Amino acid sequence: QVQLVESGGGLVQPGGSLRLSCAASGSIFSINAMAWYRQAPGKQRELVALITGRGTTNYADSMKGRFTISRDNASNTVYLQLNSPKPEDTAVYYCNAVVRTHRGGTYSDYWGQGTQVTVSS
Repeated sequence: QVQLVESGGGLVQPGGSLRLSCAASGSIFSINAMAWYRQAPGKQRELVALITGRGTTNYADSMKGRFTISRDNASNTVYLQLNSPKPEDTAVYYCNAVVRTHRGGTYSDYWGQGTQVTVSS
């Protein structure tokens, strides 16, 4: 089994900053991509940012220049730095990892439980 545990969510003022963390643990042989998604009330879950095992990043257009994704492969942790968030960034943020649990196995998607981010003054 693989567990993803997010932390760092909470209330942040518009224009402030917040850093989310997500640590993967359990039966991990290797991790391919790691990503952050978010889901606002009444909306579909959407990709925020993705980072490959080699560090290549990809962002949703509305997050470019404001959010930064990074990862520490030694600790199987992915981060999301939110700079200058806006009220419309309020959502539950979910961590995702594409994990292979043993040599020769296939990669599977795993999700964290989500962490609430509220942007409000």
